[in-house]
Amino acid sequence: MGFFILVLLLVLVLWIVVSCFKIVPQAQAYVIERLGAYQGTWSVGFHLKMPFIDKIARRVNLKEQVADFPPQPVITKDNVTMRIDTVVFYQITDPKLFTYGVENPMMAIENLTATTLRNIIGDLELDQTLTSRETINTKMRANLDIATDPWGIKVNRVELKNIIPPAEIQNAMEKQMKAERERREAVTRAEGEKKAKILEAEGAKESAILRAEADKESAILRADAEREKRIREADGEAQAILKVQQANADGIRMLKEAGADAAVLKIKSLEAFEKVADGQATTILLPAELQGIASLAAAWKEGAKMAE
Repeated sequence: MGFFILVLLLVLVLWIVVSCFKIVPQAQAYVIERLGAYQGTWSVGFHLKMPFIDKIARRVNLKEQVADFPPQPVITKDNVTMRIDTVVFYQITDPKLFTYGVENPMMAIENLTATTLRNIIGDLELDQTLTSRETINTKMRANLDIATDPWGIKVNRVELKNIIPPAEIQNAMEKQMKAERERREAVTRAEGEKKAKILEAEGAKESAILRAEADKESAILRADAEREKRIREADGEAQAILKVQQANADGIRMLKEAGADAAVLKIKSLEAFEKVADGQATTILLPAELQGIASLAAAWKEGAKMAE
């Protein structure tokens, strides 16, 4: 029996000793009281607590925290009742003030948020409330930060999560938004049709210009082809004339080389005149010296025919 009591005492002493050693984790702080009075604040690390006389009054979270409060009814300057819910981002900066500054810090922040929101919205009309969300957030953060400073709380940011106007105003806003969307759609459609017509006109203009340029190029090519044709025909006729003259010159040269007398040359000249007579001319004037030769040539041809 005595051994059992001894073991029990040793276990109790060991438990008391172990309970005196405390480790504070990261981003936390312990508020310590000694005999019911504030003794100190433990930060991160290892700490030794006096048994029976020291106790941990509160474990405080030093991280940034989020408080999402339910919608609160507020009245605007033009007597429109709406519901607004807010989100508050806060951080505990002084564990001692947070522990002893206010009985229920979260309830205090919620009530303070609702009061501040009503004061700010009461100075704004409905349209301003719906379009000045950022301004309201800034004012609320500044007011809450000042009010919560004695509680060891710093308000970093305040956001209006939802602004819920009355049902009839929501219907009116939806109709207005629908009308605005239809107006924008009509404007967009009209602009699209205008641009389409402009593009169509520009396309027709461009097509007409291209057709005109094509007709111009075609006319130029036809004119060039006709000119080239005439030039080639003229070159051909000139070449033919040159060849005929060259042949005549060669014939005369050959007659001279063969020793033909003047009478033969004159007869050849008459043959040339005979070819000229085959054209459109009806009267041919011969030089005087060729008239006798012409008569002689005619008689000679007639005699040749009779001999045949």
